[in-house]
Amino acid sequence: MNARRLIALVDDNARVRSTYQLLLRTRGFDCVNFASAEGFLQSKRLPKVDCLLLDVWMPGMSGIELQKHLAAAGLRIPIIILTGDPDETIETLALEAGAVRFLAKNAPPEELIAALGEVLAAGAA
Repeated sequence: MNARRLIALVDDNARVRSTYQLLLRTRGFDCVNFASAEGFLQSKRLPKVDCLLLDVWMPGMSGIELQKHLAAAGLRIPIIILTGDPDETIETLALEAGAVRFLAKNAPPEELIAALGEVLAAGAA
């Protein structure tokens, strides 16, 4: 069911990218990683992404800035924010910028998988 669903992960932390990529692949998702928002924007795979997992704090363009850039360009990719520093103010900004979910990186893996399932099901409707 998930094998054709492409999840993009943008996070500057290589360990986070590796951990989430393993989790997603073992759950049947295709996952492509990017170390920066700029790298994601330059990717030829961008138009094929079904959901974007996005860190907030990164060098260069932040996750919130990337969300705004995508919206301004008319690209409507469902975004789940993953952050190591959950903060109510940042959560509000992320949701206002278009994120559909806001999760802490230390949330149980099943919480992320459930959020992905909801987001992808809503996109298919």
